[in-house]
Amino acid sequence: MPARALMFSGTGSDVGKSLIVAGLCRLFSNRGLRVLPFKPQNMSNNAAVTADGGEIGRAQALQARAARVAPTVHMNPVLLKPESETGAQIVVQGKMCGSARAREFQSRKKDLLPAVLESFELLKADADLILVEGAGSASEINLRANDIANLGFARAADVPVVLIGDIDRGGVIASIVGTKHVLDPADAVMIRGFIVNKMRGDPTLFADGMTAIAEKTAWTPLGLVPFFPDARKLPAEDALGLRDLAKSSKRNDKTKLRIAVPLLPRISNFDDLDPLRNEPGVSIELIEPGRPLPLDADLILLPGSKTTIDDLAALRAEGWDIDIKAHVRRGGRVLGLCGGYQMLGKRIADPNGIEGPPRTVEGLGLLDIETEFGTEKTLEHVSGTLTQSGAPFEGYEMHVGKTAGPDTSRPLLTFPGGRRDGATSPDGRVSGCYVHGLFSSDAARADFLATFGIETSSTNYEAEIDATLDRLAEHLARHIAVDDLLNLAK
Repeated sequence: MPARALMFSGTGSDVGKSLIVAGLCRLFSNRGLRVLPFKPQNMSNNAAVTADGGEIGRAQALQARAARVAPTVHMNPVLLKPESETGAQIVVQGKMCGSARAREFQSRKKDLLPAVLESFELLKADADLILVEGAGSASEINLRANDIANLGFARAADVPVVLIGDIDRGGVIASIVGTKHVLDPADAVMIRGFIVNKMRGDPTLFADGMTAIAEKTAWTPLGLVPFFPDARKLPAEDALGLRDLAKSSKRNDKTKLRIAVPLLPRISNFDDLDPLRNEPGVSIELIEPGRPLPLDADLILLPGSKTTIDDLAALRAEGWDIDIKAHVRRGGRVLGLCGGYQMLGKRIADPNGIEGPPRTVEGLGLLDIETEFGTEKTLEHVSGTLTQSGAPFEGYEMHVGKTAGPDTSRPLLTFPGGRRDGATSPDGRVSGCYVHGLFSSDAARADFLATFGIETSSTNYEAEIDATLDRLAEHLARHIAVDDLLNLAK
């Protein structure tokens, strides 16, 4: 029997599509169904390595985890990784496939639809239920031509749609009813029901609102979902929420370790910070442009970047390079991860123009290393030990750079077989490595924090992710007409 499928589109970005699909993946998996997530087109620099050696949006990797299946490239066949305000790298079925400016990409989408439908059919052959996530807003009629991310896909694959609106941002009645109003009738008929997400306070106050939406759209009300506070414990899909997090990240009286993170324009894989943020006594402060790095930070952490050279230029434009070097002179410590690691060296060379025109730039010079970008991308899951302590870790690599130099004789990480990764300055204050997900491993995180005199909590980070997904599934089961969703799935 072919798999049933149901698509979840939104009235806008960040309305909770990814979270709801993840929760439903766990819910239906708990009911014994083989459920697989699918997102035709995603735009995010927060990516994950798949078991079949490619990369997809991290949200689909989390949804696969929720469904208790290994992520594959077919769960997100088109991934756009922004490189500038108007351009992005295109990843098709897990592999780099060039770059395009936004307007150029609109004309290329029709050529990507066969790959999208191929991936969808492959998943359907191996599932009971496919939960499809749309991208951005379903009402972007200016981008409707050749659409592969929302109703264009729904019609091509004949998949019914549930529309999600966000009441927390306000105007949810207008956004849902307005979506019906602006859509072409042939698109609107694909939408069968709606969910209102992120309700705070007394839900009975919006009962008339649900009725009004149903009357004005003829779509079935499928649930009013209260705000789920534990969503902060799950990896975020993209950088949209980082600025809000930056505004709310403050040091409190119980903070023992203050970590400052410059908020770079093309920050990537920023969920590396999550395990540290969840530790009592540790504060992660995201520093927005226009603010200096705090003088009393214990550690400055340079995160991953989609465009290392441009982000390094942005870092310098903010004067953060001066702040970082002053921090080291005062005895402070610096850690770079992937792109941040590359920035710490003496030189970054891009002879093939991977990140724009071919060029070579000076790094921060805090590590005696040099990096050169090649044409082959490293995408693999890795495990090993911290070189000094022997604490075990698991993580993944996702980079095109090769790094070498004297300071790599003091590596951070050692892999089975003797391969090593990372570098450390002679005084031990500056270090970096390529591995993402390093702090998700409890032993590695505990060892790292111990070097600052910090004791970690007893929380098993990975187990807490699964427990949160279970709580999310229970939350949705209480507030969504789950059986009606299954009946809508075609």
